[in-house]
Amino acid sequence: MSLTPGDRIVELLGQWSDGPVPDVVVEPDAEMLARAVAAALVARLAAAQAVHGTASVVLTGGGVGTAVLRHVAGLAEEPAPGQDVDWTAVDVWWGDERFVPADDDERNEKGAREALLDRVGVPPQRVHAMPASDAGFAEPEEAAEWYAGTLADAARDAGAEGPLPRLDVLLLGMGPEGHVASIFPHSPAASDDRPVVAVRDCPKPPPTRVSLGFSAIGSAEEVWLLVAGEGKADAVASALGGADPLDVPAAGACGRRATRWLLDAAAASRLPGAGG
Repeated sequence: MSLTPGDRIVELLGQWSDGPVPDVVVEPDAEMLARAVAAALVARLAAAQAVHGTASVVLTGGGVGTAVLRHVAGLAEEPAPGQDVDWTAVDVWWGDERFVPADDDERNEKGAREALLDRVGVPPQRVHAMPASDAGFAEPEEAAEWYAGTLADAARDAGAEGPLPRLDVLLLGMGPEGHVASIFPHSPAASDDRPVVAVRDCPKPPPTRVSLGFSAIGSAEEVWLLVAGEGKADAVASALGGADPLDVPAAGACGRRATRWLLDAAAASRLPGAGG
């Protein structure tokens, strides 16, 4: 990845914010960002498999998130030396999902299957989709409780302590008001400590969703926030400037070992040092 602009921003963020400073990477545009993130993700999953034998990733939707998956599928066809991921040993989870029928184009799962999962042969038992509205759950609260149970079962089967399995990389997009997953500013989900929550009355349609909560997001080894576009620059600056997660939920998205903000130049444009 092109680290120089990000390194300059990180140095200045240390003076600008009192909180811990995450990694910041800046690419010239959204397409180059998606390509760079795809290469980094493949390398990270391969490294996890080298250590653990398996790898796990939490997917996000959105334009950049889906573009990343398409590029990952392309890299899987011609892997670089030392970056050959065994997709039969990758567990796939989701950060949030729209509570709509399974064949609805709004489903993050549908987009991920088309962009990546159906192309690389991840076994069905390793694809842990959040329930659709026509999957036998009358309410999103029931779906959220089931998904929390699925996470807990995976943790127990792996011998992990606590209710969550090892999550090597958790990908997140961010909205222009700073929402991540389906945690919106000043919403009940922003102050809910459960690992999976039902979300109703979202300001962005569709209004009913299931989302990981901050406790699950924060359990991931690494959290990567993928953000492109000038319309999100103010929220990026607020989050990295130490905003309250109730006001800007992205500010509360932090990994156990690393937090990486992966930005295009437009999204980074309000950060100190971004101009040169």
